[in-house]
Amino acid sequence: MTNALHTFNPTGMATPSGPYSQGALSREPGQWLHIAGQVGVDADGRHPDDFQQQVALTWANVTRVLEAAGMSAANLVKTTTYVVPDQDLAAMNEVRMGYLGDARPASTLLVVHALAHPGWRIEVEALAFKPA
Repeated sequence: MTNALHTFNPTGMATPSGPYSQGALSREPGQWLHIAGQVGVDADGRHPDDFQQQVALTWANVTRVLEAAGMSAANLVKTTTYVVPDQDLAAMNEVRMGYLGDARPASTLLVVHALAHPGWRIEVEALAFKPA
């Protein structure tokens, strides 16, 4: 991405525990995209039982929203991921990185009791920026 978005990890802080940045600063005017929580549901409204398949569908859905706005993972500024307990977080990060590539948006991970539907195991909301 251009210098319009600068991701960083300040000195004097612990190194991030995963593939993300501590901060993301936009330096130019542009378009902001707020992506509503996406879950591992296909176009027919079905969700697989397998967690990794739900993770892949979730990130595919985030990617579709980005692409519909003329953006990509490189435009992501912030993600918030909600997972229900006892999921394989290492596998989740591996799938996530397949969609993010070199992008390192600021990120938050929350383990929650439940999501809006009892079969859902992951939800991702995101914020993206595209320079003018």
